This record gives sequence, structure tokens and C-alpha cells, in this order.
Amino acid sequence: MARLVILVVEFAQMHRRRGLPDGWAAIVETHVAVWSVLNRDERQTLESTSDWLLRHKHWEAARGFVLTDEITVTIAVQAAFVVLGLRVDEYREVSAIIVYPTAMQSRGVYAGPVRGTVTDGAVPLLGEAHDRRGPVLLAWDEARVAARNPGRGHNVVFHEFAHKIDMLDNIVDGTPPLEHRVDFDRWVEVCTEAYGALRAGIERPPLQPYGATNPAEFFAVATEAFFDVPVLLEDHEPNLYAILRDFYKQDPATRLRG
Repeated sequence: MARLVILVVEFAQMHRRRGLPDGWAAIVETHVAVWSVLNRDERQTLESTSDWLLRHKHWEAARGFVLTDEITVTIAVQAAFVVLGLRVDEYREVSAIIVYPTAMQSRGVYAGPVRGTVTDGAVPLLGEAHDRRGPVLLAWDEARVAARNPGRGHNVVFHEFAHKIDMLDNIVDGTPPLEHRVDFDRWVEVCTEAYGALRAGIERPPLQPYGATNPAEFFAVATEAFFDVPVLLEDHEPNLYAILRDFYKQDPATRLRG
């Protein structure tokens, strides 16, 4: 038993030390803009989590698309960035990452372009997260642009992986698993106010209007803003920023302000 414990500890230490191979690290430095604002410890954690996602999740290309290191590494690093202050275990329900070259077509009933209307038919999707142990689907052209050019308030990788975190308690309601009851009460209070305003047609920049679709989409949209335009979110929505900062255990606005 003692030998088994030693082996487990040694394996855990080895995993924590593991980073990205040189070729993959070069991809991150070139194609993922957020890398430049991270400190040494954050970079080591990001590398370790990215490496785990690349080695332990199934990666697949759709429509005859061919996966390259640039594609998988760029996506993995963005997903790892979301849980930089949490645990990679937050992605335990992600069975696979399926990458499309561009927007995919999905049939169903979705919110229409005019508030209160719906669209029934084929709808282009940049990404989709399936519940339970389902995959995450992503459009590579959009993920690539978001990684290189942050500041648009939109990032499909952040959005879809936020959905997977929301799904961990088997209720897709925009409230991820929280540690304390006081966190839950504050979360509901803040999110209900901001979500209600979007539903009423009140602009709440930098939150995208799509966040008014339902509470789950609100959480995903808020996560995009938190990581992609954190300074704007903190300036315009300080209460929302604060609860996301406490949940994700990151302060990206302070990180950007230096």
C-alpha cells in the first residue's frame, strides 16, 4: 500500500510538471494573444491543463477537415484559460472536441432575429455543447480569430466550455456548481438583474444581446465578456464581474491593467 501511495504521488507530481512540447509552445506564443499577459506560474498551469486536454480528450475533425497541431493546441489553450483558477476536472463531462472548418448547420427551433420570435429550420452555429458526457463542437475559423484577436467580447471556445461547466450539476440553468449558499444567493440576485435587463431589450454592453435567450446562454455570454473584455465588463457591470471573478478565481481585468 505504501508503494502504491508513493507511485500515485509521483504520478501527480509528474503531471503537474508536464508542460507543452517546444513545438506546441511556439504555437501558443504565436496564435494565442492572452499568453503575453500571463505570469510564469499562470503559464505553467495553462500549459499543464492544455497538455491534459490534448492527451486525455478525443479530438475529431468534421466534414473531411484535417486537424493540425495549430488547431488542437489553440483550442485547448483557450479552454484551459477558462479554468486557470479552477481544476481541469471541471471538464470531466467533455467526451470529445469536434472541430468544423467553419459554421455548422443545425436544424431545430431557435430564437429569431426579432425578440419574441423563433426560427424553425437550418441555423448556422459557431459552436455547440452537448449535455451529459457529450462533445463540444467548434468552428475553427471563429476559434482562430478569437484566440489571435481578443477584445471583441465574443469567443466561441469560452462560450461552449462555459456551458459544459454549467452542466456539471445536471441542470443547465446558468448557475454552475457553487461552493456556498451565500454565493448562490448573490449569484441569483446579480444574474437575475442583468439577465432581466437584456430580456427587456436594455443594452448592457459589453454583454452580447444573445445572452437574453435564456439563463444558460446568459452565463456563457457573461463568461465570454469576463475573459475577453474584462476591463469593460468590470467598468459597466461591476457586480457581475465580481461574482464571475469569485467563481472562476481569476481577475483578468487587474491582469490586463498590470
